[in-house]
Amino acid sequence: MNRAAIDATEVTEKYYDSRDADAFYSRVWGGEDIHIGIYGSPDEPIAAASRRTVSEMASWLERLDHDSTVVDIGAGYGGAARHLARTFGCRVTCVNLSARQNARNRRRNKLAGLADQIEVVHGSFERLPLAAESYDVVWCQDAMLHSADRRRILQEVWRVLRPGGRFIFTDPMQIDGCPPGVLEPVYARLHLADLGSPGFYRATLQELGFRELRFEDLTEHMVRHYTRVLHELEAKSDDLSRHASTRYLETMKEGLGHWIKAGSSGYLRWGVSCYQR
Repeated sequence: MNRAAIDATEVTEKYYDSRDADAFYSRVWGGEDIHIGIYGSPDEPIAAASRRTVSEMASWLERLDHDSTVVDIGAGYGGAARHLARTFGCRVTCVNLSARQNARNRRRNKLAGLADQIEVVHGSFERLPLAAESYDVVWCQDAMLHSADRRRILQEVWRVLRPGGRFIFTDPMQIDGCPPGVLEPVYARLHLADLGSPGFYRATLQELGFRELRFEDLTEHMVRHYTRVLHELEAKSDDLSRHASTRYLETMKEGLGHWIKAGSSGYLRWGVSCYQR
């Protein structure tokens, strides 16, 4: 793994392990999901929209049952894993960098009676601590943007998938041919030099041997989501200020504004992609 990727991994781990980030994500999303939602209405609760994304992605998967294995890379609080385990009876491995999130994930799995179906592993998706050709599905929601070596992630996805297995993911992306400079505020927020693009993912996955099955562009929901999160943050500022620092909350408001501006200006893309090994 190159130096930039190592640095990005360390920054991401430190961020999500922080008390500030945990307070924000657990109280704004409810501690179940921390990804972009698919909205039925502009003022729909974030948790409901985020759950709809999981349900929509799950509906794309076929023939999952009690014998199936899924790995969620960048699993956050494990909400998707619990949905998949309940819905299909499958076994799910959550690979995630944050010890704080992993602890919350394990507690929620136990409360849901799913601890025997869901394993939570501390690790990086650039170096998955998993055996080759051991999973039927690799699942990833809005996590790869944090990496400085996304190609390495995709190579790891290929390695751990069984032949015929599926890779289903979402990721906030920049448009192909994005003009220089327009996304610098977004990059700075992530401590990275770029985002992936639809063309990057398509070309790299096909080069590795994947076959594209389906892509649905849902970019309008990304802009709506960040707008919804900003409004919720402002509405809950008094409560959040008792659990997170003022500096963190103000920086989060500023960062959300950059995402909203970039998305509204047409420089970002988001949707659901599904590929087969």
